[in-house]
Amino acid sequence: MSSDRPFLQVAVVIEREAQPNRWEDWRFTIAEVVQDDASFGTEPRVLRDDGKFRRTLYPGFKLELFADEGEGYYLNLSSGGPVWFVMWRIDDEDPSRAWPEIVTLSYNEAGRLLDAQERVDNLPLPAEVRDWLQEFNDRHYRPEPKQRRRPQSFVEPAKRS
Repeated sequence: MSSDRPFLQVAVVIEREAQPNRWEDWRFTIAEVVQDDASFGTEPRVLRDDGKFRRTLYPGFKLELFADEGEGYYLNLSSGGPVWFVMWRIDDEDPSRAWPEIVTLSYNEAGRLLDAQERVDNLPLPAEVRDWLQEFNDRHYRPEPKQRRRPQSFVEPAKRS
């Protein structure tokens, strides 16, 4: 089954810091989202590990754009600082392990994930990806015009909502 939806292949880099302070054994940071390169392979790969910091590349995320997510893309683009949203998890059995699950550009999808108590971090979107998303959204989404509501004090009491 082929998809006509535009997409990007991306990879996520997570940085793990060992004992960042006396209260935490591990701290994880979404360090980068980069366009995936075939040379990355399909399995996670440690890029650097000096005992204190470990950077791991997680390739193979297909980020598809969906016309029905237009409002979410619009909200991201109009925020003043568009971002990648990355949902990630920590292993319950081994808290030294974490991995990304989802990469999205939709503000609404990120909000749904946060409502479901998932971890979602964001990173600034590069200009070329922002332009690609803007072009898609310009073709597929029109924000609803804002309608001014009369203050309730100007509406007859029997007709107030």
